[in-house]
Amino acid sequence: MDYPQPELPHIYTASLIDEVRDLAPRAEPGHYEELRNSSGELASHWKTFFEQLEPTGLADLDQRTQELNRQVRENGITYNVYADEFGPQRPWSVDLFPLIINTQAWQEIESGVLQRARLLEAIMSDVYGPQTLLKEGLIPPALVHGHPAYIRSMHGVNPPSSRHLHIIAFDLARAPDGSWSVLSQRTQAPSGLGYLLENRNLIARQFPKAYQAIQVAPLANVYRDLIDSLKSQSPAGSNAHIALLTPGPYNETYFEHAYLARYLGLTLVEGGDLTVRDRHLFLKTVKGLEPVHILLKRLDDEFLDPLELRADSTLGVPGLLQVIRAGNVILANAPGSAFLESPALLGFLPGISERLLGEKIQLPAMDTWWCGERAALEAAIPNLGMSAIKPTYSGAPGHEQYEATLGASLNQAQLDEWVGRITRQPDEHTVQRYIPLAQMPVWLNAFNLNNASLIEPHSYMLRVFALSNGSDSWQVLPGGLARIASSDPGIASMQRGGSSADVWVQSHHQTAQEPLAPQTLHKAPISRKRIVTSRAAENLYWFGRYTERSENLLRLAKFYLESVNADYLPSKHLWVWLGSLCTQYGLVPDGVPSNFEHGDAHHRIFERTLIDCLGHWQHATSVGFNLQAMKRTASNVRERLSTEQWGSINACIDQFQADCHKATAFQDFSSSLAIEALNRANSSLAAITGAQTDRMTRDDGWQLLTIGRYIERLSFLTNALDKAITSGLLNNPNADSSGYMALLALFDSTITFHAQHQQSREIEPLVSLLVLDDENPRSLAWVTKALRARLSKLAGTERNHPDELTSSVTNFQNYSLDELCTLDSQGNFYNLRDCLQNCANAAWNVSDEISARYFNLIHQNHYRVQT
Repeated sequence: MDYPQPELPHIYTASLIDEVRDLAPRAEPGHYEELRNSSGELASHWKTFFEQLEPTGLADLDQRTQELNRQVRENGITYNVYADEFGPQRPWSVDLFPLIINTQAWQEIESGVLQRARLLEAIMSDVYGPQTLLKEGLIPPALVHGHPAYIRSMHGVNPPSSRHLHIIAFDLARAPDGSWSVLSQRTQAPSGLGYLLENRNLIARQFPKAYQAIQVAPLANVYRDLIDSLKSQSPAGSNAHIALLTPGPYNETYFEHAYLARYLGLTLVEGGDLTVRDRHLFLKTVKGLEPVHILLKRLDDEFLDPLELRADSTLGVPGLLQVIRAGNVILANAPGSAFLESPALLGFLPGISERLLGEKIQLPAMDTWWCGERAALEAAIPNLGMSAIKPTYSGAPGHEQYEATLGASLNQAQLDEWVGRITRQPDEHTVQRYIPLAQMPVWLNAFNLNNASLIEPHSYMLRVFALSNGSDSWQVLPGGLARIASSDPGIASMQRGGSSADVWVQSHHQTAQEPLAPQTLHKAPISRKRIVTSRAAENLYWFGRYTERSENLLRLAKFYLESVNADYLPSKHLWVWLGSLCTQYGLVPDGVPSNFEHGDAHHRIFERTLIDCLGHWQHATSVGFNLQAMKRTASNVRERLSTEQWGSINACIDQFQADCHKATAFQDFSSSLAIEALNRANSSLAAITGAQTDRMTRDDGWQLLTIGRYIERLSFLTNALDKAITSGLLNNPNADSSGYMALLALFDSTITFHAQHQQSREIEPLVSLLVLDDENPRSLAWVTKALRARLSKLAGTERNHPDELTSSVTNFQNYSLDELCTLDSQGNFYNLRDCLQNCANAAWNVSDEISARYFNLIHQNHYRVQT
């Protein structure tokens, strides 16, 4: 019988709270302090948090930080920082401690954000409708018609359910007195919804007891309601197809796009994946055109439609605005909302709220002056030293652009210069009063502080989100994204090297806990197969090819290095064969001597060159380049890969890069270290290919991935065997067995051969195993048989009635062993070579036809609408 266990007393709690109080400095003067209350004691919710760290207390926080950073790397969470001197992409930065918001503070935020969401939707309806606000002078025309983000062609367009906005982000600051104010609002393509989910997964895992004790509000229901709301507004209803439109993998927040698509169960698409037909939006897939009913966009409006907006855009969809005007697609958010993001608008919202809602603003904005009005300009100039100077039309072509600047950071000469700039072009500038940002506790681990860990206050801004949950209602996501300043306490920006924090909101009451977000929130209807876009299909196909190609190159390089360092002297034919293969596949550049007659010196030059080239990431045929190409194609389909699979890819490349550097670190390059690097990489690739085989759904995308691998394998093995014949490697296998064994090793078939044929050195057993054995996955018969099966499955044809493409692949049932081993009068295996040539031609032809049929969509009869 199980007896209840007595609860252990928190015998260390008092001392731990004292330790936290002593270890954490007070917030800087003038900043609100999240950690402590007005009496200097730990705030009750923070006290609860630290109480749950028993019995280890603060002792293992460094270890938790290392675990957190490891998880970020393994999950491949990145943020592309354009101004980062170390490159455009860096791991996502999240602090160990969450920002904790108690119930009372959250109620203030929630009610104010809900009102502002209703207000912004009302403004959109008015500005693109009757334009009452402009007629009554409540909003200057320069901030609407004069704003480049206002889309005139959308005036008079009434979106489905009369809903323009579905997702709005608000950036908040907490004043020294604890009250909240709005700094900015984002309506065009607000970022953060994916990153905050990852933050929640990471931090809740580090502090599960604290998460439960604080009763953190769950997030999933609000996301689910957003998707249900969008579908309810579509004529297709619950069967509506929702896609998430991304600018692509070079966008700064692409990780988030892929993560959200996977979490919400959406199709991740780029502009090139979509097409307009008869004022409807369609997705190009390997099976034809699929209708798209709802588009969740993460693309700025100006790039949406090159026919009506920015003509040089390659990111959008020609004709998309026409589809929207016809009411045939829901765009979240509707195009033309970016003018709402201008900081100049904030100062006019109180009056607009009273006019449109009949309500006073509950959640105020910071005092804001648009300098395009003389009275505001005269009020702003004296306050410049205590304010932030912002561009009115941020990011808009033809308008002045600059980073938001704090007047407090300027000397008098610089302030005078800004006064001149503002006076010359007053409408281009908006001045917003600056308040010192509130400060939250962050953990600085010993690694960064010379073995002295510390809790330190850092300034932060809070981004919260309002999401639609019906045709005229909103929810505020109970959480958010805290952006933590690095060194400058006045600026909290990820672009400027800041960090982030999870946001824990205390529930109003006891709730069912959701410490970890599920992998997928929404699943497609059971009757619907997963859609594979042509772009995703092409990337999966090349993901398979680069994986197989990398494996082939690793095996070839390893075998060469082992041969050149073997105890025995390889034969001339073996040198010729290996050297020609290494040169042909680019492991060694053309011109490097490898002739047998030139002796050991040339072999060593060839060896050193091969080792040196292994990790050359810019060399288009190196192992390193192909591994990076594998990663690049995989990154383009991140939403289809598990976290473990993506982590394996990153770990493989990082380890291989480090190993190659070690192998070439000294003047005498190390063959043994290079072989170790190749062995480790080969083991990593085995895990990656295993995940491809066992961890991916057998949809059309997987079929193409596998086809890519088989095409690459067929081409490589066919060429290797043909060169073995032409180099004379198999002329006299009984007299010289090194070539015989080398071929078995390259085909990864040594163990199988010995099990079946013991020590035989005859040609017939070799050809039987490497060519005709359809149970050996490295034989040509097995590869072609598997390739035909995949092609047939992809084409949707039966094996008894294969299509022309499937039939073009060599069928080894048509060949006999005696036929392939027959020699002509000159002693050549003419039938075998003819067969190998047929295989090589088939590989190239299938590759070309796959591209034409599924990627480039040249066959118009295939390019049909699915109903």
